[in-house]
Amino acid sequence: MQFKKPLKLSEIADILACKFIGDSALVVKGINEIHQVQKGDICFVDHPKYYDKCLQSAATVIIIDKEVECPVGKGLIISANPFADFNKLGKKFSPFAKAEQLHSKEAEIGEGTIIQPNVFIGNNVRIGKNCLIYPNVSIYDNTIIGDDVVVHANTVIGSDAFYYKNRGSSREQLWSIGNVVVENGVEIGAGCTIDRGVSGSTIIGRETKIDNQVHIGHDTVIGEMCLFAAQVGIAGCVAIGKNVTLWGQVGVVSGISIGDNAVVLGKSGVGKSLDANKTYVGIPVDEARAKWKELALLRQLPGIIEKLK
Repeated sequence: MQFKKPLKLSEIADILACKFIGDSALVVKGINEIHQVQKGDICFVDHPKYYDKCLQSAATVIIIDKEVECPVGKGLIISANPFADFNKLGKKFSPFAKAEQLHSKEAEIGEGTIIQPNVFIGNNVRIGKNCLIYPNVSIYDNTIIGDDVVVHANTVIGSDAFYYKNRGSSREQLWSIGNVVVENGVEIGAGCTIDRGVSGSTIIGRETKIDNQVHIGHDTVIGEMCLFAAQVGIAGCVAIGKNVTLWGQVGVVSGISIGDNAVVLGKSGVGKSLDANKTYVGIPVDEARAKWKELALLRQLPGIIEKLK
């Protein structure tokens, strides 16, 4: 998320009431998670395992829970609780805005778009031309929908990221300040849920077609011309290429990538990144040919054991 106007490192430190290291006039333009930070962004880190990754990232300012050597050209904010302070910034610069009516006055709806009854349209939503939004769809704040998009009944676009920190007796949610971008020609089935990005965008690529009851997690980026069958579940921060097919009930873990033209057969569990132009199946997933051979050998196992007796 980008700030409406740039701030200085010292100003951010004052907001958080924290000590800082670095040039007080260092320019801060926005806040982002580590996997997508850019120059001018703030990110946070609260575990030694990720210190180097964060300190060496493109981030200009890092909220960190230990005083370490500050990289050249960067700034550090020393915090007892980086997760909570990152949330504090998110809530300050992107606070919750109460809906005052079913369709926000700030929403922009293109020519030829049909909005069926009981559709909720939040603040700063943009919907393109010639779309069809069926009844009871909820479109949360800041969602961007392109032209010629169809969204079927009871789908929710822009719900919060499923991202929590264990606090022992409770779980603290990371405040979601991103959005969802649905590109031209996408069709989304009934009863789907698409989470917005934590600080960036969850993106559904051009002409992708999504069946009923599909879930797409925060910050996942889906390429054009993909095809997802019913009950597919995709976790957060997944990068999916062009023309990928996921058949029914495929589950995909967070933080992996799936190459262009990959096909994953039904009920498979994807726990690793997949190459382009291959067909996969199974739990855990593997190339289909290898998996079929493996299953064929397993069927022969009882006979082999019987012969060895």
